[in-house]
Amino acid sequence: MSKENIAIKAKAVDEATERFNNAQSAIVVDYRGLTVAEVTDLRKQLREAGVSMSVIKNKVLTRAAEKAGYEDLKETFVGPTAVAFSDEDAIAPAKILKKFADSHDALTLKGGMVEGKVASLDEINTYATMPSREDLLSMLASALSDPMRKIARAVKAVADKGEGEAA
Repeated sequence: MSKENIAIKAKAVDEATERFNNAQSAIVVDYRGLTVAEVTDLRKQLREAGVSMSVIKNKVLTRAAEKAGYEDLKETFVGPTAVAFSDEDAIAPAKILKKFADSHDALTLKGGMVEGKVASLDEINTYATMPSREDLLSMLASALSDPMRKIARAVKAVADKGEGEAA
C-alpha cells in the first residue's frame, strides 16, 4: 500500500473520529434493500432535523470508534452500514430512523451512541419514543402555568362575588 493511500485512509479515520467526538448522537443502521428514492426521502427527513447520514467503510468506522472511545460500537459495523450523526438534538436521529424503519422493513437499526455513551438497540428504541425537547418544554410550561390559572380563577370568582354583594 502506498504512502498516499495510507494518508487518505488516515484522513478518513480522523474525519470519522471528529464526527463521533462532535456528535450528540450517532445511530448505526443497515440500509440494504432500500431503493434510491427511499434513501433520498430518509436523508431529506434527517436533513430537516439537522441530522446527516453517511455511508462509511466499516474498517474506517471501527478505527474511528476506537479512537473516539466507543469500542463497543465495533460489533455494529458489519454489512452495509450508514451512520446518522446529530450535533444538536440527541434523540432526533433515533426518532426519525425508528419511524422510517417501522414503515420500511429494509432499514434496520443496529445500535449507536447517545450523549457520549454507547446505546443498545433497546435504549435507542426507548429514546425514539420519548417526546422531543420542544414537547417537554411545552409540557413543563403548561404544568407551571396551571396553578397560576387556578389562582386567577379563584381571585376572579371572589371579585365577582364581591361585586354581587355590593349591588
